[in-house]
Amino acid sequence: MNLADAVLDRISDGDDGDEDEDEDEDGDRGGDEDGESRTVTESTASGDREEKEMRPDTVTEADLSTDDVFHVLQTKRRRDVLRYLQDTSGPVRMRDLAEQVAAWEQQTSIEALSSNERQRVYISLYQSHLPKLDEEGIVTYDKDRGIVERAPLAAAFDPYIDEAIGSESEEVRDPWPERYAVAIVAGAVVLTVAGFGLVPLSGIAAGTIALSFVTAVTVAHALAR
Repeated sequence: MNLADAVLDRISDGDDGDEDEDEDEDGDRGGDEDGESRTVTESTASGDREEKEMRPDTVTEADLSTDDVFHVLQTKRRRDVLRYLQDTSGPVRMRDLAEQVAAWEQQTSIEALSSNERQRVYISLYQSHLPKLDEEGIVTYDKDRGIVERAPLAAAFDPYIDEAIGSESEEVRDPWPERYAVAIVAGAVVLTVAGFGLVPLSGIAAGTIALSFVTAVTVAHALAR
C-alpha cells in the first residue's frame, strides 16, 4: 500500500472528523497543541520538527510521513482549500475561497448558498484551518488583508487531494439523473402501451401521465435543494 492509499484509508475509516467541524474546531486546536508538546519533549521527534521547519520549496511524497499528511488532510475543509488552490497561480481572496468551499460542502452553487452557510465556513477557515495551513508552510495566509496563496509545499499534497476528490465523488453520487431516467422510461412505456391499444388510454391521456412522471421528479428535486 502506498502513502496516498494509507492516508485515504485513515480518512475513510472515520478519522476525518468532518461530521460537525464547527463544533470540533477547539478539539482540532487542542490536538495540535498536544502534538507540539509531545514534539518538544521527545528527543527523537525534535529532529523531525526542525526538518519540517526547514523544508525546501520542492517536497516529494518520500519526504512526507503518513502522519504528516493525515494531520493536514484529516478535515474536509482543509482538503477543499487545497483543492481550490490547485487551479490558482497567485493570491486569492479568502471570501471567494470560503464561498467555493461552502458550495462544495452543500453540493450546490455559490449563488444558492445562504448567508449562514457562507458565514460558518468563513469563520472556520479564518479561525482554524487557514492559520494551520499557513503554520505548516502549505499556504501563505495574510489574515489582515484576507488573502490566501498556495505555497510551493502545497504541490506535495496534490496526489492526495486528487485521490480524495475521486473517492468522495464515488461516495456522494448524485441520484437525480437516475431518477429522471426512470421517470422518462416510465413515461415512454405508458405512451408505447397506449399507442398499441393495450390499455384504454387516449394519446392525450397517455401524454399527460408520461409528463406527470417527469414533473413529479422535477418538483421533488427542487424541494430537496
